[in-house]
Formats: sequence, structure tokens, C-alpha cells
Amino acid sequence: MKVIVSHPTSNQNNRAVLKGLNDSKILYRFYTAIAVFSGSILDKLKTIGPLKEFSRRHFDDSLQPVTKMFPIKEMMRLLSAKLGLTAFVKHETGAFSIDAIYQDIDKRVASSLKNHATHQLDAVYAYEDGAYYSFKMAKKYNIACLYDLPIGYWRYARELLENEQKLWPEWASTLTGFKDSEEKLQRKDAELALADNIFVASTFTAKSLSSYPGKLAPVHVIPYGFPKPVTNRIYDISNRPIKLLFVGGLSQRKGIANMFAAIESLSSHVQLTVVGHKSTNDCEALNKALSKHTWIPSLSHNEVLEQMQAHDVLLFPSLFEGFGLVITEAMSQGTPVITTDRTAGPDLIDHDVNGWLVEAGSSTALQNCIEILIDKPEKIEAAGKAALETAKQRPWSVYGKELAEAILKT
Repeated sequence: MKVIVSHPTSNQNNRAVLKGLNDSKILYRFYTAIAVFSGSILDKLKTIGPLKEFSRRHFDDSLQPVTKMFPIKEMMRLLSAKLGLTAFVKHETGAFSIDAIYQDIDKRVASSLKNHATHQLDAVYAYEDGAYYSFKMAKKYNIACLYDLPIGYWRYARELLENEQKLWPEWASTLTGFKDSEEKLQRKDAELALADNIFVASTFTAKSLSSYPGKLAPVHVIPYGFPKPVTNRIYDISNRPIKLLFVGGLSQRKGIANMFAAIESLSSHVQLTVVGHKSTNDCEALNKALSKHTWIPSLSHNEVLEQMQAHDVLLFPSLFEGFGLVITEAMSQGTPVITTDRTAGPDLIDHDVNGWLVEAGSSTALQNCIEILIDKPEKIEAAGKAALETAKQRPWSVYGKELAEAILKT
């Protein structure tokens, strides 16, 4: 079997897919915008100030022979963002917007399929917003279309989140996920219609597809992996407030209004640190809430892991999440997580064993859970150690291996 993988910007889960397919000897080509390999020109340039972003695009050298990259537009996007040239990166319409980058790589894959088809190519594996053109062309050559949906389906998101604007009107400006054009939304639906198999990382994402107005291909749920677990976690929670941590975008999609409401009356028993960018500067309720706690707008990935290890519990009360990588990151640091049924939590967490699950959108449920930990702080250490054991059982390599095996069975 031969598979092309397409991902314009790549990320941790995409790298695991590439490794899994490459180890299984079925990766034929990898299409992306920027790929850095040891000793390459881009590898040498990544030490220069504005080009440090390249260090995030470093791939295993074993992928170099099969990688095809088209970096110009993505370089222009990164440069425009650095220089504050917002018109060039404006959502959907900017010449170097993320939408333009995704469509550029998608079209390049599509144009290559005629040649690849003569080499008995079997499948194209592509991600949401970057699969439409390649899937349309793949159909012409009887090439299978494998679709990766990393976040929940957009219609289901609107069903759930539009109500939040009524429940929390003072937080409505933080809900910025309703700006996609009708054309973009139709393209998302077209990608799903063209898919022969759909891969998601949580049962919640699979559930969200129930709102799709048509027949869908088989949906495969394969949870992501965990970072390497720490070995030196120390727990000491006696005679001090419980240290709570939130990491993520500061939007009500993440349930932050519920989080702030839940701990409002617990301030003498907990300390909250919030790590994440504001989704808007115009939300007075958000600004007021942040002023009461420790707020860190941005940290590197390693610094986030350090913060996780330095805190007792991660709060992740998201209302709509395809997975929630911060869950696995925190658990790998021995930090148990309180999250909701609208994340990958139900796939990873056994309630009151290696973490806690609460009803999404319920400030009361979240507060009650925290109050139990205040009364019984020993639960935190027990859950943290169990979380570490869970992380040990599922490294990223397991995700890549399971995904490759699922593809081979399609």
C-alpha cells in the first residue's frame, strides 16, 4: 500500500501519523509548506531571530526522501504576521492567510495525483480545510480519500455554542468561531462527502458528526498519544491552597466563564494560574476575571510543561474540543485533570481514578469537584500517580502504529 500525507503546517499528531506510516512502509509522499531537516539550509537559518519559527518545523531525517515542500507562501505568512501586515493574513481573504496556505498545498497535491496514480498510489490522507481539491482529483483515479478531522464538526459546534452567547452575553465577544464564510463551510462538508474513511481522536468528535446532513464514511476513533512522562514528580499539598492551572485560548468555547464562576467563592482555598492568549481585548468580563488571578499570556511548550508540573490540578472545562492536548500533556507531568464530556476526557480519564469528568457548561459541577479536592487533597496525589501510569501506556508511537494499522485494514 502507498499513501500520500498532506499537512501544510504539521503538528505533533501529524508527525506521529508520518512515523507510523513510515515505520509500516506505506508512506509514499509527504506534502507540506516548510520542512526542516538536519544540515539543510533551513536548519541553518532557524537560528536567525525572525526565522526561529523554522525550529518548530523540524522533522525526522528519515522523512526527507519522501517530503515535498512548497515554502514561499508560508514564509510570507510568517513574515507578514511578524511585521504586522494584517491585510495579508486576514482570515480567508488574505493572500497569505492560513486558508490560502492550506488551499495551496491541497491544490499541489491534487495536481500531482495523475503522475502518482501511475505508481499505484492507494490513498491520500489529508486534514480538514486541506483536502477538498486533492480528494476531488483522487476520485478520478480511484485513489482512496482518508480524512482527518482534528476538531469537532462545525454544525454541532454552532448548535452548542450559539446558546452560550445567550447564557453568557458578557462573554459573547470571546466566541470568535463563527466567522467562517458560507463558502468555507460548504467546502468542509464537501471534504466529508468525498472521504472514504474518517479518522478522529475522540468519541466526542465522532459524536459531533451526527449533525452532518448526509451519509458519512466509516468513522475511526484513535486517541492521540502522551508526551514522555516525568519520573521525578513530587507531591506536597499540605497546609497551602491548591494550585490550579488553566492552559488554552481565553474563549468561552473553553468554558472559562464557568471556571471563573466556579472558583469565585473558593479564593481562600485555591490559587489559579491562567496561561493563554485573549481571543479579544474587548471583553470586560474577561479582563476583570484575569485581574484576580495570575495570568501569563504566552509560554513555550517546555515552559507550559514546567507550569503543569508545578501545579496540582489542570482545569480544562471546555465546551467544544476535538481532543485537548493539554489533557495528555498535564497527565504526563503527573498533574491530574478536571475536564468535561466534550473533550477527549472520557477516552482517557476514569473518573476519580486518574482525573475527573464534569458536565460541560456546569459551574456548579466544576465547583463541587474542586471542593472535594479541597476537603480531600490526598486524592490529587493518587490521581496524579494514576495519570502518570496512563501516560506510560500510550506514547505517541502507539497512536501512529494504531492509525497505520487502521489504514491498512481500510
